[in-house]
Amino acid sequence: MQNNATIVVTGAAGFIGSCLVGFLNSKGYNNIIITDDFSRFDKIPNLEGKKIIKQIERESFFSWLAENNPDIDFIFHIGARTDTTEFDYTIHQHLNVDYSQKVWQYCTEKKIPLVYASSAATYGAGEFGYSDNHELPFKLQPLNPYGISKNEFDKWALQQGSAPPFWAGLKFFNVYGPNEYHKGRMASVIWHSFNQVKKDGRVKLFKSHRPDFKDGQQLRDFIYVKDLLKVCYWLMQNQPASGIYNLGTGKARAFEDLVKATFAGLDKPAQIDFIDMPEDIRDKYQYFTEADMHKLQDAGYDEPFYSLETGVMDYVRHYLATGLYY
Repeated sequence: MQNNATIVVTGAAGFIGSCLVGFLNSKGYNNIIITDDFSRFDKIPNLEGKKIIKQIERESFFSWLAENNPDIDFIFHIGARTDTTEFDYTIHQHLNVDYSQKVWQYCTEKKIPLVYASSAATYGAGEFGYSDNHELPFKLQPLNPYGISKNEFDKWALQQGSAPPFWAGLKFFNVYGPNEYHKGRMASVIWHSFNQVKKDGRVKLFKSHRPDFKDGQQLRDFIYVKDLLKVCYWLMQNQPASGIYNLGTGKARAFEDLVKATFAGLDKPAQIDFIDMPEDIRDKYQYFTEADMHKLQDAGYDEPFYSLETGVMDYVRHYLATGLYY
């Protein structure tokens, strides 16, 4: 795709969306239209220095499109309600299902290629595995309203007779990296660990409440946001077969490893205390996730992913320790 292409990024003030805008700028793409809820002042630094041509409030986006009929070459729909502790499903329904359907329908009507953010939260407890084949979403039982909403949209997309000329739904696994400073409770364990080390010299991790997992050995597929950006960009440039794609590293790692890597980034010995998991998330907690990455690899993506240690080191030393943004 040419550098003068016009690209829309939804959720552009958030963690992944703002990093994506920065990455596109670094590749010479400056004709970027962004949309989000811009009332959050703690997100403003995420967009400082980014090159954009238009900023539109999330709830005004579709009326703006109707009035202006802009010439758009690609849409990255990253915006979503991502709080896994928000149990009011109507909020997830509005932002993660209804809004996403409108984006899809606009891309279909205007023949605009689309990449949208799905989530590994759709996989629930993992009882059906972690394959991104197109039969699985109809069996999955996500553990929280966020995961349910993401899976509902995946199922809806797969059932559409008409679609954008190219589309990819990316099941993001545990993404970490710069520009998540505003996320509070929902920020990565690395962000929390860094702040705990700075304050107390120690890190608190959840105990396991299952006999088959030792404390700190709960396993997740952690992916550095810089790898995620490269995949999004590759999909825009190459547009392989449309469909749902996993986006993790394909290698599950323990939370204890993650925290040890954070201490290593600070050149400190690991000091970890295990605490009880909050009751409100205990029965909705994923103990294991690991992306099956064969589909993306078979489509031609062959870039290596950051290891947990190198990704955490880069994040801690170049962003958290310096307070810099991507």
